[in-house]
Amino acid sequence: MGNYRTKLRGLGCPELDVNLTANKRPNERAPAKNIKKPRRAEINYLPPLPKGETKGSLESERVELLTEIQKRNNNVIIAEKMAKTFSIQRDEIVNQTPQISEVKDRWPALFEATQINEEFQRLTMVTLEPTFMAKLDQHTPKILSLMASRGGAAKPKIHLIQNMLLQEEASSIEKKREAAIRGLILYLGEKDDDLIKDELDVDDDSAEVIKIITTRSDPPRARVVIEGTSVLEDIDVPRACALLMGLIYALNLSYPKNLRNTFEVFQKIFLELDSLKASHKVMSLKSKLLI
Repeated sequence: MGNYRTKLRGLGCPELDVNLTANKRPNERAPAKNIKKPRRAEINYLPPLPKGETKGSLESERVELLTEIQKRNNNVIIAEKMAKTFSIQRDEIVNQTPQISEVKDRWPALFEATQINEEFQRLTMVTLEPTFMAKLDQHTPKILSLMASRGGAAKPKIHLIQNMLLQEEASSIEKKREAAIRGLILYLGEKDDDLIKDELDVDDDSAEVIKIITTRSDPPRARVVIEGTSVLEDIDVPRACALLMGLIYALNLSYPKNLRNTFEVFQKIFLELDSLKASHKVMSLKSKLLI
């Protein structure tokens, strides 16, 4: 395998070149420091340049993309250019680790729902929203049942979720999905307001790392905030969770430590990515969901 990897490196495979000591920053030139590799079942973590293209030609495509995104009903051209520039976009995000605001300025199309789905499929070969929602719907009844069995400090929050389901028009699919997600977080021993927060409880001066902020409109809407930058707006909470997973993959972000079990469930149960290597807590939940 070592010889095989050497041959691939000689052919210019980006996933191997990126960890060469000579290609690291001066303060990171140690063999085991800052290793960049797929962590969550990404198939195209660092793809090579398309045949016949250079970084210069693809940069010209990126600049043209900034103009195309301003035009109406231009989804086909945007999708083509995003697919074409996928390699330099990944190189920039993985190697340079820019701030979210910088990525949004350079790659605004990456923050549109359609392109988040496309990007996720390029990275994992799995459809994002259809897979996430299908598995969420499949497991919702069991999640709500498990949630109801939870006691202790989570009990008051569970009562609030149960009351939400009893309210007028609460039987909508979006409400049931949101209740299942909130119940899942509580069942895993984490706090639902660490992920989903009411806009009235948000400090204007805070720079939320990863947060879904809900409004009290009718129907309630949500926006996704990463590093203090609003990246998605006017969507429901379940869809915000699915698209947030897509953005975490697209932006090569780590899961929040205080929600690592929740995001592991999103990845390994709802999206079925690397599902055989789950933690004990997630494997236990998976077993209970299948009973």
